[in-house]
Amino acid sequence: MTETSPTEHMEHAEHAEHAAHSGDPVLAKVSVTIAVLAVIAATIGSFETVESGKAITDKNESVLLQNQATDSWGYFQGQSIKKNMYDLAAAGQADKTIQSDYTTKARGYEDQSNEARTHAEALEKDRDAKLEDSNRHESRHHLLTAAVTLLHVSIAIATISIIMRGQRWPWYGAMGLGTIGTIMAAFAYA
Repeated sequence: MTETSPTEHMEHAEHAEHAAHSGDPVLAKVSVTIAVLAVIAATIGSFETVESGKAITDKNESVLLQNQATDSWGYFQGQSIKKNMYDLAAAGQADKTIQSDYTTKARGYEDQSNEARTHAEALEKDRDAKLEDSNRHESRHHLLTAAVTLLHVSIAIATISIIMRGQRWPWYGAMGLGTIGTIMAAFAYA
């Protein structure tokens, strides 16, 4: 995550304000460019933070779903063992009444184990969806981080244009980097 000081945008605005008062139209344009780039960088930085938070949240939810699925699989195994024990007991029983009772109990455990299996498989499907969402948010976060970095560099380069009393090449470079950073941010959501 890109960290900026709370006053960084104010510092850029001060440079832009000083340049705007110089009376040079090129410096005024550079100043406006810096202000626009700062707003775009702040906006994209907010999106970056949101995507990072969503990636972490979805990853945590996937872990919780996996824990629930593991519990369901454990319950499934327990019910399957009980079912098999009653099946064996029924097979070894000569008394038809007791054999029927054991078979009925075995079928009850079989139904419970099938329900547990269905539940565990559904939880695993939800887990996989959350992991996919997390990966998508993380990918967006990385693109937005690079975009914000390019925008911050473009602001610094535009400031060089002011320091150099209106040299245009740093300004053109800043606009180019700012454009690339903005396009990169848009691709995060494409």
